Order: sequence, then C-alpha cells, then structure tokens
Amino acid sequence: MTDTSAPLFSFGIVADPQYADIAPRPDMGRYYAESPRKLAEAIDVFNAHDLAFVVTLGDIIDRGWENFDAILGCYDRLSHRSVLLPGNHDFAVAPEYLSQIHARLGMPSPWYDFSIGHFRFVVLDGNDVSLFAPPPGDPRRALAEKRLAGLQEAGATNAQDWNASFSDEQLHWLAKTLDAADAALEHAILFCHYPLYPENSHNMWDAPDVLNLLAAHPSARAWFCGHNHTGNYGQLGHTHFLNFKGMVDTLSENTFAIADLYANRIEIRGFGREDSRTLTL
Repeated sequence: MTDTSAPLFSFGIVADPQYADIAPRPDMGRYYAESPRKLAEAIDVFNAHDLAFVVTLGDIIDRGWENFDAILGCYDRLSHRSVLLPGNHDFAVAPEYLSQIHARLGMPSPWYDFSIGHFRFVVLDGNDVSLFAPPPGDPRRALAEKRLAGLQEAGATNAQDWNASFSDEQLHWLAKTLDAADAALEHAILFCHYPLYPENSHNMWDAPDVLNLLAAHPSARAWFCGHNHTGNYGQLGHTHFLNFKGMVDTLSENTFAIADLYANRIEIRGFGREDSRTLTL
C-alpha cells in the first residue's frame, strides 16, 4: 500500500527579505540589514528537507542595485532550485539597471510557468505596468499614470503609487496558460508579489480583472504573494489567496514556510511568525 500521509512533494516559501545595508526603521518595523541572517536560518531549514524548489515572492532588496550581491549570495548555500520574482522594491535602482532586474534574479523571462506532476506553477510579474519598473519613456509608465489616476478618482483603497498591474500581454498569456492547465486537469498555483484578495490597500490596481480571470478557470487553486508584510488570507470561489508575512519585519523573529502538496490539499507549515494552515483543493 502507498503511504497516503506523505506529500507528493514540497516547496519552500519566503516573502519580502527587502535587504539593504541601511539603518532600521523601527517605526515601520523594517530591519533591512537583518535579512541575510534570517534568510540563512530559513535556508538551513530548507536544506534539511526534501524540497522541489524554494520561491521568494519579491522584494529581495529594499533599494540599490549593489544590495543584490549580498542577499542573492545567501542563496548560494541553498541545495534546492531557487525561484525568484521581483517586487516593487527590486526596481528601486538607478534607471540603467531597470532592464536587468529579471536576469539578475535568474528568471528565464518576466513571466513563465513550469509543471511538477499535476501541479502547474505560474510565475508572474505584477510590476509590469507601474510607475517604477518600465524604463523611462516606456509607454507602460504613461498607462500606469492613467490607471492610478482612475483609481484615485474612484477613491480606491489600493490607489497607491507602490502598487502596480499587469499588461494586456501578460494577462492574455495568463489566460492561455490557465486554459492549458484546465484542459490538463492540473492544479495551478500562481506566484506574484502583489495580493488580489481580500480587499486591501496593497492589492494590485487591476485586482478585479484578475479575480474574474481566475474565477473563470477551475485550475486556479492558489495565489501566493507577499507585499503586505502583515500577511492575509481569504478564499474566493475555488481559489485560496495567501499573503505571506514579510521577513524584513521585526528585529529578531523570522518568518517563512514550507508547502506540502497532496492530491486533495496543500498543508502550509509556518515557521516563526508565519501561520500553519490547510488549503483544501
């Protein structure tokens, strides 16, 4: 008999290390220089487990191209595949570096997917249309200004210049990718820096459009994100929305997780400040 208590496979999760070699901001709960130590602790735990990969959900740095060296160097000790994606702070660099961020994070392209068994993992870049990620003069910046102005006029709680949105190109790709996952009867787990749900000031500008897209695809089972450092959780239809807590917060407490995947559920094992929970599929 097969052991039904063993997961099919597992992966590690980190959100918002947000490293910089700068003084802390206790008023904001940000302890930027402590993140390499916390990340090293998390990597020790990850290395003691059999994991398919470890995903870091954006904001690897707080600012400054030079700070990538120290924090990315921590991953050299990781004995598993590292999946990195950018957050808003990862684009807080000199303009000449903006076009190099995805390559610096080892991403094959700004958005892509990969499968393990009957699970499809979708890696997204929520900074696509924003005031900070596209190079100066890129038409996506003007589009971002228009989108933000519309939200501000509507009094939207997420009408913040540190939020962002998808391009039509990325949304079209996401729809096609979820079509394929639906057809293959896969469970899709989506990784993005930004939350969509529950309603929050940190949510993507285009959250309603993305939520409608996910609702139309039964394969879309989970959306894992960072950005809102206090964390959050909600379920809408068949999709779980889990916002992991920010590693950069607090002087000494850590936060990270391991997800154990089963045929009918995802078990989140929280470490430090991160909560453990069961997400039924």
